[in-house]
Parts: sequence; C-alpha cells; structure tokens
Amino acid sequence: MSPKVALQYLLPHRLLSRLAYGVARSTNGRFKDWLIALVIRKFGVDMSEAADPEPRNYPHFNAFFTRELRPGARVADADPGTLLMPADGKVSQAGRIEAGRIFQAKGQSFTAAELLGDEAMAAHYADGWFANVYLSPRDYHRVHMPWAGTLVETLHVPGRLFTVAPWGVQAIPRLFARNERLVCHFETDFGPMCSVMVGAMLVSGVETVWNGVEIPAYANTPIRRDWRGKGVTLARFAEMARFNYGSTVILLFPRDAVELDSFATETQTRVGQRLGRVLG
Repeated sequence: MSPKVALQYLLPHRLLSRLAYGVARSTNGRFKDWLIALVIRKFGVDMSEAADPEPRNYPHFNAFFTRELRPGARVADADPGTLLMPADGKVSQAGRIEAGRIFQAKGQSFTAAELLGDEAMAAHYADGWFANVYLSPRDYHRVHMPWAGTLVETLHVPGRLFTVAPWGVQAIPRLFARNERLVCHFETDFGPMCSVMVGAMLVSGVETVWNGVEIPAYANTPIRRDWRGKGVTLARFAEMARFNYGSTVILLFPRDAVELDSFATETQTRVGQRLGRVLG
C-alpha cells in the first residue's frame, strides 16, 4: 500500500470535510477571489460557459463551484428516445451489472446491494446496467436527469469519505459502497431508475432540487425518506441535484429496459449527450 493510499485510511474524513465546508463559504473578498482564481488557473475552468463569467461576482467559493451555465451551453440529445449523460466529467466505468456486482477498477468490484444499502431495491437491477461518472474540480457540478422520472424514495447511507480520484478508485476496495452517499430511487415509464450521489473527502456536500441540502449533516445510521405521492417529477435533462464540491454520480438501470452505449474508461462527458437508449 502506497503512503498516499494509507493516508486515506488515517485522515479524519468528516473533520476535514467540515473544515472545507466552512472555507468554501467564506465571504472574505480577498480570500474567496484568490481561491476561485487558483482553481480556474490550476484546472482550466472555462468561465465562458458560466451564466456569470466574472469570477469576482460570486459571493463565496461554493457559489462559483456550483455555478449555473449560460442558456444553450448544454443541450439534450435531439433523439427523444435516448438516455442522457447526467454530468460533465469522465466515465469511471459503465456497462453491465454481472451477478449483482458492479465493476470498479481492475481487481475491484462491489455489489449493487452494498451500493444501494437495500437488497430489495438492488433486485430491480439484477444483470442490469450501470454508469459511473467522475466530476473533477474543473467540471460543471450540477447533475441532471437521464430520463424523466418521479421520485419514490431516498436513502442517505452513512460511510467514509475516501477520495474518488482515479488513483483512489483503483486502490481502495469497494470504495463507492463505503463512502457516504445519497441514493435516489425514481419510477419511470420503463421501470425503476436509480441515481446515487457519492460523497468524498473535502467534496461531500450533496443538495437536491426537491429537499435542499442533504449532506451534511453526516449520518450515523441510514436515513430513509418516502417521497411517494409528493409529486416530485423531473423531466428528462432537468437538474436533479448538485455537489457542493464535486464527486461521483452512479446510475443504475434495469436489464431489459435500456441499453447503454460503450464507453472507454476516462471518456470525457457532457451533460445531455447520449448515454444509451430506451428499448421498446
């Protein structure tokens, strides 16, 4: 085990993430302008796509990080029968769920039941499909709907906050099934669909369009919320949630309802591009 991987097990994940939460919301003009400029320069953030391209106009770093894009910066694939990519970023992995297991990296996998924290819900996706998209600091940090759906239930699963950077994904077993996450179950016209917002060290904030900030606070036991009958229906391509800082979103689909396109690891993604197609 390399020193940087060993450090992931030793660091106080939640304490560091709480500190980062405060830093990201500092309204000190000189500090927040410096931090925003640093990230733009280091990661090559394209501010021409932002609804407000002037970095100094953002009241704090998190407002910049979760910035809205200008109209037309992202468009949905023109074919209404296609599933849409949920986020800007890179494909970590995508493909079939095999014998209930989701591929993480060479030599690493985890079960759908572990990821969802629910055996019964995982049964819907037996031998189905998954797509894992990693958002880096340069990316647009809002997550959109791949298909229209009505929210059924959410489950906030407590856990660690390991890095989800590619080197961590390759080295830490069952990483996505161990990190703190918000599991969002939807019902669609082709059946169930699941979107999992996975937290990570320093980037553990999750906010939804229907309930505001979900993480933090961090959970010590699973928190289940029933949204049946509440009328939370989101259109294809609509914003679903955002990461206050970035992380990873994992989508799950049933076996015979959809078919995902083939993507190589590290393929660059943009919200709204084709992810696959709905069958039938």
